[in-house]
Parts: sequence; structure tokens; C-alpha cells
Amino acid sequence: MGVDLARGLAVLGMYAAHVGPEPGEGGFLGFVMEVTHGRSSALFAFLAGFSILLITGRRVPKTGRAGRQARVKVLIRAGILLVIGTALTASGTKVEVILAYYGLYFLLALPLARLRATTLAVLAAVGALVSPPIVFAVTRDLDWTEKVNRFDPIAWASGRGDPLASADGIAGLLLTGGYPALTWLPFVVAGMAVARLDLSATVIRVRLAAAGVGLAVLGYGGSALALRIVPGGPDPADVMAAPWWSDLAEDPAGWRSQLGAMPHSETTLSIVGNTGVALTVLIACLAACEGSRRFVRPATPLIAVGSMSLTAYVFHVVAIAVLGFDVLPAGTLPVLLWLSAIIMMFAYCWTRFFRRGPLEWLLHRATSVAERVR
Repeated sequence: MGVDLARGLAVLGMYAAHVGPEPGEGGFLGFVMEVTHGRSSALFAFLAGFSILLITGRRVPKTGRAGRQARVKVLIRAGILLVIGTALTASGTKVEVILAYYGLYFLLALPLARLRATTLAVLAAVGALVSPPIVFAVTRDLDWTEKVNRFDPIAWASGRGDPLASADGIAGLLLTGGYPALTWLPFVVAGMAVARLDLSATVIRVRLAAAGVGLAVLGYGGSALALRIVPGGPDPADVMAAPWWSDLAEDPAGWRSQLGAMPHSETTLSIVGNTGVALTVLIACLAACEGSRRFVRPATPLIAVGSMSLTAYVFHVVAIAVLGFDVLPAGTLPVLLWLSAIIMMFAYCWTRFFRRGPLEWLLHRATSVAERVR
């Protein structure tokens, strides 16, 4: 329930980032909206690590026939998510759809599913340190991506026949898109490392909570300090205009952009800070769900949303298309509240009768072919 609660928060956070009020409106509501930008999708990616290990064996990796079947299930899921994400992007939605990227995360993280928690944590840290400078160097000149996209079937599909109209070809999914795998995979691997641990142990939860807070302070605080002491760095008076926190801020020029931690900046410090937020939220959800029945009962609709996160995510993409929003975030609190209420009511009622959400059931049926693997 704790993991599903965290997933529910991640999904509704993306609702808020896409249709909620503009963070620039200021005040408490503006600050809350800003928190959802980038951090919700990072939490979603972090929890992908849990999904992978729940299939392949959380505490102990599955071996033999069970292990082979689990790996095939992950591969099938990755392919289906890639297809759904590409189809949604091809629909012309204004949402930066994460599902195709999510499928690629599954594919790239699968070879790591048998590693120990310590090894996974080290790989996540190395990825956070090394991948942002690589992406920064490679993407300074994007002319090469057009040449790649011309021969990329995913770019052709997501661009509806115009490969140059989409950023979701292979080059985009790996390097230049909204959630490039090279800089987002550390979230997934960090989630795998946490999933491998004994999360029922109080001492481990306390240590993880402390680590989450520490990473958040290191990421955002380190960025604020670095931008202040580096010559020529910005020095905003308002946190909502600060490149170490808000996507309303101007991206620092040149190499200084690598010192920022604003959402979707794909820097080391943003990965560290967002991982800290994701870890803190997860531990808080685990503790809340096991600590009080009085909390679980009112949170049940949100937990239900987390149990069918794929259905809930696709619903909001379709709803945004139906409502005809041409600019995101749409800046409308009533629509955010209505969409959130609808999906929570639907998820709550559905889970009274069915174990899986509609799209989750279809995904389960599609992956059941893996049971034929010997």
C-alpha cells in the first residue's frame, strides 16, 4: 500500500504539473504546484525500479525458469509501454508523455536486476555524476539528431510520418527528449537499490529517510551555493526564480547550467535533489500506511490510483486532449480538482471488484505469454 500511495502521489503530481495553476502565480498554491514539476515524474521513474524488482524478485532475484519468465515479462512490458507512449505522442497531445521513456528504462535496467543493493546504489551515484556532462556535451549541437531521426522508425511513428516533428525517436528517448534515459536511469536504479532492502525494518527506514533528506539538501542546497559562489552565476532574490529550484528561472548560461537543479535540467545536482525527494516521499508513505488505520481509510482512493497508475496516467493525457488545452500547464485549479476526483472515485470503485486496473489487466494478459518460457 505504501508503494501504491507513492505512485498515486506521483500520478496526481503530474496531473498538477500539466493542468494545475501556474507556479508563477505565487503564494502557497504556486509553491505546491512548483513542487510537482519534475519531481513527480522523478518519483514515477524512481518507483519504476520497484516495478522491475517486483517482477524479477524484490529481496532475492528469481532464478531458473522463474527468472527467465520474469525477464521476458519485463521485456514485453517495455515494448508495450514504448508502443503506448509513441501512440500517445503521435496523437498530438501537448503532454510530454513519459511512457515510451518508461519502457526504455525497463529495457536498460533489466540487466541490473540481479545486483545487490549496494552495487545498485553505487551505479546510481555514478550515473548521476557521469551522465549529465555527457548529455550536455552531446546535445550542444543537435544537427546530428535530424540525420538520425530520418532513419528512425520510432521518430516516424511519433511524428505521424514526419520524423523531424517529434523529439521521441531513439535519440530523443536516450538523450534529447523530456525524460532522456541516460540522465533518468539513475532514478530507476536508485529505486531498485531501495527495493532490494528490507523495508519492514525500522532502522533501515530511518536511515533511508535521513538519506532522502540529506540528498535533497545536498542537491538543492549544493546548487544554490555553487551558483552563488561561481563568478557570473545568477543570484535571484526569490526562490521561485532560482535555478536551483524552479523551472520558472532562467537556465544559467553555458557550463553554469550544470550547476543548476531546476526541474528537467538533467544535471547531477537535480538528479541528487529529486532522488532525495522521491526517497523521502516513499519512506513517508510506507510509514503512514503501516502506522495508522485512520490514515489508510481516507487515503484508500489515492492508493487505488497508485495501483492502476498506467490507467490513471493515460486517462489524464486523453482528458487533456478532449478538453482541448493547447498550452500546458493549463492553469486551471477546478479542472485539476475534477480530474483528480474522477480518477480517485473510478479507481476506488474499480478496485472493489477487480484486482487490476483496466490497462493493467491488459498488460498482465499480454505478459502472461512469458509463462510458456521453459
